Amino acid sequence: MFIIHSLQTFGEYLLLMGRTFSRPERMRMFLKKYVKEMSDLGVDSIGIVLLISFFIGAVICIQMKLNIQSPWMPKFVTGYTTREIMLLEFSSSIMCLILAGKVGSNIASELGTMRVTQQIDALEIMGVNSASYLILPKIMGMITIMPFLVIFSAATGILGAYATAYVGHVLTPEDLTIGLQHDFNAWFVWMSIIKSLFFAFIISSVSSYYGYSVEGGSVEVGKSSTDAVVSSSVLILFSDVFLTQLLS
Repeated sequence: MFIIHSLQTFGEYLLLMGRTFSRPERMRMFLKKYVKEMSDLGVDSIGIVLLISFFIGAVICIQMKLNIQSPWMPKFVTGYTTREIMLLEFSSSIMCLILAGKVGSNIASELGTMRVTQQIDALEIMGVNSASYLILPKIMGMITIMPFLVIFSAATGILGAYATAYVGHVLTPEDLTIGLQHDFNAWFVWMSIIKSLFFAFIISSVSSYYGYSVEGGSVEVGKSSTDAVVSSSVLILFSDVFLTQLLS
């Protein structure tokens, strides 16, 4: 039964995406909603991204210094490992998991509320492709803004590492700088951005599906938000394994 239900859900998801990715009927209206979704989903998330990234960068630097650093290792190892962790995993994968909770639940609850209050039905009666009108701006807006959030996250994490060097005196700023610059591979930045684009699509499309397909009342809206966050998080973790292997 679980396999049949999963295949049915996947089929409904593909059909919804087929309706979503159609040419907008009014391009001016689409662009207006596209900019609004970038602001609501991305710009409004910058604060939590910067806050979490700063403290995670600081904590990673402290943990690397206390638990990995030894007299047999160069002093710059702490900065090197901090940079690699922030670029390769945290700023893309872990940050997107956090955003799946904030953004995903927001999208699912918004569309779910529109469904149970029959606003989506009203759009359909008016002859509007409600899937394209409501979902496409969210997906495109999330995909557009996500690379900037990844870059801000990585930069703020490094600032957090410097804060531990200057304030906490965990290691000298000079050693941290040498470690951050040591054997830098620019492809890791691009790999993090490419992964974030896939994760942005997963968060926005899966959450939109669960919100758009709600049946019932307000209780089902809450359940759809939970299902959207859980499904998005699981899919991000699965795709992270394949993308890391593919891009490395």
